[in-house]
Amino acid sequence: MWGDRTILRSQLVSLCWTWVLLSVCQGRRAADDKPNIILIMADDLGIGDLGCYGNNTIRTPNIDRLASEGVKLKQHIAAASLCTPSRSAFLTGRYAIRSGMASETDHRVLRVLSVPGGLPVKETTFAALAKKQGYSTALIGKWHQGLNSRYRGDHTHHPHKYGFDYYYGMPYTLFEPCWPDPSRDAELAISHKVWICVQLIAITALTLAVGKLSRRICISWFVILFLVLLIVMLGYFWLSSYTSRLYWDCILMREEDITEQPMKAERAGSIMVKEVVSFIERHRDVPFLLFYSFLHVHVPLPTMDTFIGISQHGLYGDNVEEMDFFVGKLLSAIDNFGLRNNTLIYFTSDHGGHLEARLGHAQLGGWNGIYKGGKGMGGWEGGIRVPGLLRWPGVLPAGYETEELTSLMDILPTIAAATGGDVPQDRVIDGRNLLPLLQGSVQHSEHEFLFHYCGSFLHAARWDPKDSQAVWKVHYVTPVFQPPGAIGCFETQYCQCSGELVTYHDPPLLFDLSRDPSESTPLTGDTEPLYDLVIRTVADALEKHKKTITPVEQQLGDLNEERLWLRPCCGVFPFCMCDKEGDAPTPQA
Repeated sequence: MWGDRTILRSQLVSLCWTWVLLSVCQGRRAADDKPNIILIMADDLGIGDLGCYGNNTIRTPNIDRLASEGVKLKQHIAAASLCTPSRSAFLTGRYAIRSGMASETDHRVLRVLSVPGGLPVKETTFAALAKKQGYSTALIGKWHQGLNSRYRGDHTHHPHKYGFDYYYGMPYTLFEPCWPDPSRDAELAISHKVWICVQLIAITALTLAVGKLSRRICISWFVILFLVLLIVMLGYFWLSSYTSRLYWDCILMREEDITEQPMKAERAGSIMVKEVVSFIERHRDVPFLLFYSFLHVHVPLPTMDTFIGISQHGLYGDNVEEMDFFVGKLLSAIDNFGLRNNTLIYFTSDHGGHLEARLGHAQLGGWNGIYKGGKGMGGWEGGIRVPGLLRWPGVLPAGYETEELTSLMDILPTIAAATGGDVPQDRVIDGRNLLPLLQGSVQHSEHEFLFHYCGSFLHAARWDPKDSQAVWKVHYVTPVFQPPGAIGCFETQYCQCSGELVTYHDPPLLFDLSRDPSESTPLTGDTEPLYDLVIRTVADALEKHKKTITPVEQQLGDLNEERLWLRPCCGVFPFCMCDKEGDAPTPQA
């Protein structure tokens, strides 16, 4: 009898362990079925700067490897031709005008870090969708979607508020004052000494005040008041001496703490790739989504000494090749950690290259290949046609190319599908899931029309009919290039969206990109039998699109004006200089 009970107990224990093991295995299998996702975005990279898109003078073997081992999108379109609105659309899968991130003024990006505007927190990003599916999420690199809104350190627009568990990077964007900065190290040392002096004076003033009030020290209130006034004057003069945006916008953050103010820009790339590899290593046993948002290749092109002079295209080419080296570091980490076959990697640029970025006769901006225009031009193809590469071994075919119409906004619904989630149902999502197209289960893109904004002004639209090889592009507004005969807006540095420096076309310009990808010769009713039909069809689609736009608070209007009290500070304002990174080791090429 006792033996039977022992046997029964053993069988029950065995059944319990079997159930536990099956549950663990099933949970592990469910996790394994979810791919890791790495999104890589370059900044201001021209589509013509990559070997896989036809460049044979700049070496980009690691990025080209993604093309040969995955899918290359040949009509991949950014939703805007400048950083802030393009990235807003990329993050949310929606035109920037829907979230208030499209400007009605000349300031089409967040002007400085200390403005209250930013991506509204009610917007849902692809990181938030992945997080709901159990993913660990991170953003490493450029943000440029705002930071504070009411007071310094409230972090209303910090990446943490949009589904990113971990953040390291530059909350603003690179611009000319960020590099080179030969006085940075000396100013850090001076700042530290001045702050020590201020603390000593403050302690002295407080001690004297307490002694005076307790009648233990006989001293004039004038002396105490003088010390307090001295502290105020030191702070004021210190603040007023730092008028350059270098000190307030060129910063790096880890999580919610400032690690460098101002940043040492030439080493930022090497630190970021270390952060990328570290994040992958820490999360290699769980599904993760990593947004690797490069500072490359935005001016002023900070580049490590080991890469300066290695390319045929000056500092810009050096910076592109350095970026490719960092992509190689990421790919090696994926291989070394055994994650290659279960990782979806996507590479793109936020918009086209900056034609007007020059120093004398040296070109500091990218090359947009055969396409007309560049950064800042809402309608011309060179400003919005960007690289699009996706690799997912065993799921996406290697070496496949498609001319079908795709958009940066497609990444959100694609991630939702890949992670087993759903896109938000309470708002318009303009992107479409790319997986059926890339896997070959459908032959045509779900996009029939795309609309091209310059700020909040619609400049152009395209129609990609499913029963035709034509890709129609209709321009309603185009920028006036300066000086006359130029290929860009060299007198204003950026082309305008409205006013005297644009041309309004009535009737609109029409091009067939399948025959004229450079948009060199407009079609007319005399040269194109379908002219009237195309113009009418696109106009009807545009009217339907406009009806879906709901007025929202504009983030790049009054909210895009600087507030002094929102300036970030790693110490006690205004003594804000710091370097918590020290001498980060430099990767070797």
